[in-house]
Amino acid sequence: MKKFNTQAPSSTSSSRLTYALLAMLLVVMAGCSGLRLAYNNGDTVLYWWLNAYVDLDRDQKGWVRDDIDKLFDWHRRTQLKDYVEILRTGQKQLQGNATQADLLADYSEIKQRTQALLLKAAPELADLARSLKPEQIAQMEKKFKSNNEDYRKKYLSGDQEKRQKLRYKKAMEQFELWFGSFSSEQEAVIRKASDARPLNNEVWLDERMRRQQNVLSLVKKVHQEKLGKEATVGLITTLIKDSFERLEHSERKAFFDAYESSTAQMVMTVIKIATPAQKAHAVKRMQGWIDDFNSLATQPK
Repeated sequence: MKKFNTQAPSSTSSSRLTYALLAMLLVVMAGCSGLRLAYNNGDTVLYWWLNAYVDLDRDQKGWVRDDIDKLFDWHRRTQLKDYVEILRTGQKQLQGNATQADLLADYSEIKQRTQALLLKAAPELADLARSLKPEQIAQMEKKFKSNNEDYRKKYLSGDQEKRQKLRYKKAMEQFELWFGSFSSEQEAVIRKASDARPLNNEVWLDERMRRQQNVLSLVKKVHQEKLGKEATVGLITTLIKDSFERLEHSERKAFFDAYESSTAQMVMTVIKIATPAQKAHAVKRMQGWIDDFNSLATQPK
């Protein structure tokens, strides 16, 4: 990554890039029909996603693309085999007697892999953060506000029933991706399990805004103190780790624990009511992803 004199750096950029990476990986792991195509174009998607937040200038565009390419190359060579093992474990659990503890362990493993990716990117994120200009920081803050307004319109409108229905539909999109179609009787059972989860979209919005404010505070610190790369990397690393540990040390821990437990219970409910054909559908889909990841891990883009 090209080195810079400290101008108006922004860890907002680093946070947005980490969120973009995470979202991209979740999309890939969710299993779009053309996983190899999606992954092979993930670097381009990530670049344009990032550009929408900071409006990269002519100088930044080249080395940002190079850094994203290098990150994807590292991820392809070192991480995809681990994803294969996670999917193989999932296959065994579906064909055996999966427990809620198994699901929570799988979730923990995925979080660890995601954190490893973000921490790997910290030095490059620091370079990008230190290169941003004041107008790019302003663009980032404006984008935060716009996204929050979109969230309010989508998730804070309507009564409790409307919000529960929206959440249920989003869950069903994922379950149908894995298991195929469900009968009306199965859907009723899943809807009941979905509604049993605590629902408080105001909390999630507040947490979202809290993270954004933490990032903006970090931006100001780096800018005002004209921090060098090493110090910026340290701040970014701390931000990443804190974002993963936040739910464990939050004053809202009881809510987060209840949500995680009830969500795992909902997934367990789906597994228990799934027919042999539906489980076979899920195992087959996972095998397709395993084959794709194995191929991606050994072949250049």
